[in-house]
Amino acid sequence: MAGGNAIRGSRVGAGPMGEAERGDSAPRVVISYWCANEHETRPSFAQDSGAPVPETWDCPRCGFPAGQDRANPPQPMRNEPYKTHLAYVKERRNDADGAAILEEALESLRARRLVP
Repeated sequence: MAGGNAIRGSRVGAGPMGEAERGDSAPRVVISYWCANEHETRPSFAQDSGAPVPETWDCPRCGFPAGQDRANPPQPMRNEPYKTHLAYVKERRNDADGAAILEEALESLRARRLVP
């Protein structure tokens, strides 16, 4: 069937949406932000919203924080590698503490006759 219905898949009242149907958009202000890699980001904000403009903005290209001062952009946060549970334990305890805890646990098991 070559000659299908021309309005198939549309709804009543559908048509091109223009400014006349949507109304006027709010006045906008464009702020420039620069990251440490010298990427410029220019988001726009409503001019009369009463909300303050953010001090920093995440750079969409590299993910670093970006600031409004081009000469002094904020430095990226230091990303520490993942630590295992054992690494955290080794920060809190030394080898002597570990040996004492092990001996205490073995004495407890020997008292219950689970370990010869």
